[in-house]
Amino acid sequence: MTEPNKEKTLLDPETKTGYSETEGILPIEQSSVVKPDENSWKAHWDLLLSFFILTIVLVLEYGFKMELSRPVALTINSIAYLLAGRGVLALAFRKSIRGDIFNEFVLMSVATIGAFCIGEFEEGVAVMLFYQIGEWFQSAAVNRAKRSIKALLDIRPDEVTVIRNDKPEVLNPSLVDIGETIMVKPGEKVALDGELISENASFNTAALTGESKPDTKYKGEPVLAGMINLNTVSEVKVTAAFKDSKLSRILEMVQDATARKSQTQLFISRFAKVYTPIVFFLALALVVVPYFIVDTYHFYTWFYRALVFLVISCPCALVVSIPLGYFGGIGLASRNGILFKGSNFLDVMTRVNTIVMDKTGTLTKGVFKVQQVVPEGMEANELIRLTSALERNSTHPVGKAITDYAGETADDTKATNVEEIAGHGLKGTIDNKGILAGNLKLLKKYSIDYPREIEQIVDTIVVVAISNRYAGYITIADEIKEDAASAIKAMHELNIETVMLSGDKQSVVDHVARQIGLDEVYGDLLPEGKVEKVQWLKDQGRHIAFVGDGVNDAPVIALADAGIAMGGLGSDATIETADIVIQNDQPSKIVSAIKVGKITRNIVWQNISLAMGVKIVVLILGAGGIANLWEAVIADVGVALLAILNAVRIQRIKL
Repeated sequence: MTEPNKEKTLLDPETKTGYSETEGILPIEQSSVVKPDENSWKAHWDLLLSFFILTIVLVLEYGFKMELSRPVALTINSIAYLLAGRGVLALAFRKSIRGDIFNEFVLMSVATIGAFCIGEFEEGVAVMLFYQIGEWFQSAAVNRAKRSIKALLDIRPDEVTVIRNDKPEVLNPSLVDIGETIMVKPGEKVALDGELISENASFNTAALTGESKPDTKYKGEPVLAGMINLNTVSEVKVTAAFKDSKLSRILEMVQDATARKSQTQLFISRFAKVYTPIVFFLALALVVVPYFIVDTYHFYTWFYRALVFLVISCPCALVVSIPLGYFGGIGLASRNGILFKGSNFLDVMTRVNTIVMDKTGTLTKGVFKVQQVVPEGMEANELIRLTSALERNSTHPVGKAITDYAGETADDTKATNVEEIAGHGLKGTIDNKGILAGNLKLLKKYSIDYPREIEQIVDTIVVVAISNRYAGYITIADEIKEDAASAIKAMHELNIETVMLSGDKQSVVDHVARQIGLDEVYGDLLPEGKVEKVQWLKDQGRHIAFVGDGVNDAPVIALADAGIAMGGLGSDATIETADIVIQNDQPSKIVSAIKVGKITRNIVWQNISLAMGVKIVVLILGAGGIANLWEAVIADVGVALLAILNAVRIQRIKL
């Protein structure tokens, strides 16, 4: 029930109870005041003792009709009251002397002390006791949510076996240097990012991608921290320090995400700051105004009604259950291999009505293979040798396909003065000859003639020019991802339009679009052309999520309402630039991200409606003298707990 966006976490020295005033979702941070058993029964002995005392008093009074004398009743109830509320009273005092009087701690203190002043001892104890019990259970729910996220992601091993001087040595992963070789036994977690040295190995990547299907890696392929070796002893060459591993960055990102608040959270925080002083003054008016307009004015009656008004007005259910709902949404997404960089992007995804996607690596696998080598005036091997030497300087999947196809035939060939021409291809010098390799726009840019019939080729094509003369072409085919068509169909079922933007020629993108059912496709686009298209779509009033690789498409990701990176574990730049990271390469996860946003929004607004609806009704009943303090505290704490349980429900939903 604690209010966010305040100061630091405070710990009452006597009760050992922490009250959060920090930015973020969790009312109590484990690093500061939370004991490992802070939510256990033993840690709350004072509340239990207070509850026991109150129960005995009520049984004697209402069960056995034994009326305690006023001094005895005051003494016993004061003990129970201080056991339950001394932490709240201390915090209310500290905040008041700093000028912060409009908060729930002062509100509770005024209401309960007021109850004692008019002789309603048991009700005063009950208000404070149940308020604190509500805090206890809510803290437990929030901490459980936090632990589930940390358990999911913080899977970095404490030890790693490193090969030094041809001997295995067990060390802390932070002590291993880049370039060293580590050994991973079957069943062990990989501690550091690296490159597989062994011929092959199978890994469980569920903690990173949400996928339980084993992933087989081969020699030279990347292996990431957090993967679990399944079948054989494997050796991995370390390529990144412990603190720079993809897993460390992901964990950091999820923790940071809790501080990025949604518009709903920000509104509730602002609302609470305005709402609390208003109810203070309304409660005061409820005591004062009737004196001038009610003939049979009785101070006790109207003061009691004001106390009821103060208790029920506490915005506890809103300021905790709503952030917890968004935290649950982030956790649900994480368990399904989707990382939101902030709860604000959960809201954004609920408004998206157009998904704009890149082609390569998003809808297609990006695993290119050479299909044909068609030289002009030279041998095919010579064309491959020169082209692969140039493409070796590129990170594009097309370039990798050519170098893989060439194998060792071009190892001794070096390209110099290599220059990448964005959206066109590569330019360089080999054997004192100028070499161009790229798409048809590259030849047009340099006014080089080529056979017009090659424009009709559907597959991806790399055309080559040597010394400003056309030298042939290489065709390369990509494969559409298995779930691409079903993902597009699911988007259509959600009334979301689908658009593909690609630098590939129009015939290629049209071919892909027909296979998977896209609404709109645009090919032959340079990076700036993609930006123009997205801006054009936004100018039509569309809410856009752009899905790409997060590197070449960084300007478009920045322009879109939400930038989604596919396969973010493979690219540092992706994690840095995107708003949402899909940890594997499945387009269907885009739909899952939208569903998580909508589920979170629905539950958050259920909590807002429940809390506000009940509070308005009980406020009216309290002002009219129908509801008493018992009903007020039960309504307040009960609604808060229902809202918390509803928010926690997100974490158990299966997509």
